[in-house]
Amino acid sequence: MQFHMQEMMARGLKATVQEALDMSELFKGRADVIAAGPLHVSLEVAGHDGFVTVDGTLTIDLELACSRCLEPTKEHTVIPFFEQFKPPSDEEADGETNENEEFVELKSDRLDLKPFLNEALLVFMPFAPLCGKDCKGLCQTCGKNLNERTCECKNERIDPRFESLKDLFKE
Repeated sequence: MQFHMQEMMARGLKATVQEALDMSELFKGRADVIAAGPLHVSLEVAGHDGFVTVDGTLTIDLELACSRCLEPTKEHTVIPFFEQFKPPSDEEADGETNENEEFVELKSDRLDLKPFLNEALLVFMPFAPLCGKDCKGLCQTCGKNLNERTCECKNERIDPRFESLKDLFKE
């Protein structure tokens, strides 16, 4: 998914990108991602006078570990994607860059969308996925899944300053 910026801008070209990308390399070594389907990319790339816009959606099906009980949970994620790119300019040599601009300034005349798609996917991934709203998680003492059964562990925490007072009220 590479585009030649000058050609797109000079001719006002438009291109439609419909692809399915393998994201297994992006999630390699991550314990929270059990499985990832392909990233379905549906984008329109359009050249304008001085910049290129990329607009569309990214869709992926993920199987993630629940953040409370570690059971697998499925997430269908739809990511809106919109970026405006401009070619490298000579103003950068002067040391003046406008941080308020809404454009991503590229270092070369080639626009490679893959790093920007990877970034969008990582930013929009669920931070703490849950298998259900009422997930009870794991017992902090024995590690049993509290959604399946309760355990006999006592999880009372007594403030050490008041621990000697607990024997006062025994019968």
